[in-house]
Amino acid sequence: MGVEPMVMMKNLKRISDTVWEIPVSYKEGMRVPARIYGTEKIIQELDEAVYDQVTNVATLPGITKYALCMPDGHFGYGFPIGGVAAMDVDQGGVISPGGIGFDINCGMRLLVTNLTYKDVKPHIKKLVDKLYQRVPAGVGSSGFVKISREEFRQVVEKGARWCIDNGYGWEEDLELIEENGCMKGADASKISEKAIDRGFNQIGTLGSGNHYLEIQVARKEHIFDRDLAETLGITRPDQVVVMFHCGSRGFGHQVATDYLQVFLKVMESKYGIKILDRELACAPLNSPEGQAYFAAMKCGINMSYVNRQVILHRIREVFSEIFGSSAEDLGMHMVYDVAHNTAKLERHIVDGKERSLLVHRKGATRAFGPGMADVPERYKEIGQPVIIGGSMETGSYLLVGVPTGDQTFFSTAHGSGRTMSRTKARKTWQGDQLQRDMLRKGIYVRSTSKPGLAEEAGGAYKDIEDVIEAAELAGISKRVVRLTPIGNVKG
Repeated sequence: MGVEPMVMMKNLKRISDTVWEIPVSYKEGMRVPARIYGTEKIIQELDEAVYDQVTNVATLPGITKYALCMPDGHFGYGFPIGGVAAMDVDQGGVISPGGIGFDINCGMRLLVTNLTYKDVKPHIKKLVDKLYQRVPAGVGSSGFVKISREEFRQVVEKGARWCIDNGYGWEEDLELIEENGCMKGADASKISEKAIDRGFNQIGTLGSGNHYLEIQVARKEHIFDRDLAETLGITRPDQVVVMFHCGSRGFGHQVATDYLQVFLKVMESKYGIKILDRELACAPLNSPEGQAYFAAMKCGINMSYVNRQVILHRIREVFSEIFGSSAEDLGMHMVYDVAHNTAKLERHIVDGKERSLLVHRKGATRAFGPGMADVPERYKEIGQPVIIGGSMETGSYLLVGVPTGDQTFFSTAHGSGRTMSRTKARKTWQGDQLQRDMLRKGIYVRSTSKPGLAEEAGGAYKDIEDVIEAAELAGISKRVVRLTPIGNVKG
């Protein structure tokens, strides 16, 4: 299956310093070329399996223009993580769970405070310890929101609006969530009882793997565009912000699992679709099965918005208690909430014509440019905020979308991207030693699992600076500020 990266590079056409193309002649069945975004360094170090996966994606019915892989791309299930594919729904375009991910709407949320590093440093251990108590993390963790299974059905149809109506947030939060915190068309009748079993008690939980809650500092020397930073709420040197990363937990995983089985049964027998990898199981979006999964997936998206909204509420509570001021007085306003495991119907210009496309973003972030319809009014002139998490040892980034992002259907990277398997990382690092090393670097971390902590060591990831540089040079997003971790709650 795999090919050596240096051998593969001979098959790549260099479009620019950061865009590389694999032609349709590379693999039988490719309908469009595949394009990989990255500097030469990133391409040379790329996981060899990504080439197979992105060219497999190029064979799917209805795929438009290119199969894409972002600079943080690495091996995933079906699609590479960092994969983007837009399907023309009027040309038999398919929907594929492998192009969305099992953790539906895994995403990032960022909020600012009016506190500085000097204010927070004396309280960092107390803050992290209390956040660790209030925001359950780890495999199978349960949240403090207790609702019935029937109420959960309403929650996944209403999304973050349910949270605001029930006292878990502020009205202004909704404007600052992608899709205003609710994907329309979510239908709880399309989800299984098993999915509800796995989800109804997990609202307000981080989960495990690469999910985290981090207290960060926007240092003066790491602000790359002061005007953009101020518009996004970064207004003072050494300002403290809070970022967290989580998704739809076991609920989203079960939704994806259920519909993969449905698609495997009907894909070839009913729709005549043959694929190179069963992990790319799919169905036409406009088929009964495709529509059922689309409606169920939207429930997964909404569950994730609810999950992050409740976590935001808990963070505000903790800061308020420790600093003896209301969250409003502490300036704990949202910057934005972005998803990076979704499929959405969007209108895009392709070869001079506007088309209705189902854009799969698997480990990739929407990055709409200035003036686009779904960008919140307060950011309309600068473009949509983009939140890219690095490893817990390094740092993360706040970016904005740019007009030239149309080349990737306005998509960019979502993180730094793994370079090492979790198994190898556990063998390479010891969690307790890593925890001590991070403390020496000024990062206080709490984790539910020492082996889980080792899996997320900075050395298991690409250099975030390389990824951000590639995305900016390629013209798919623009960096605004780098955020340095000082406290971390790890799943």
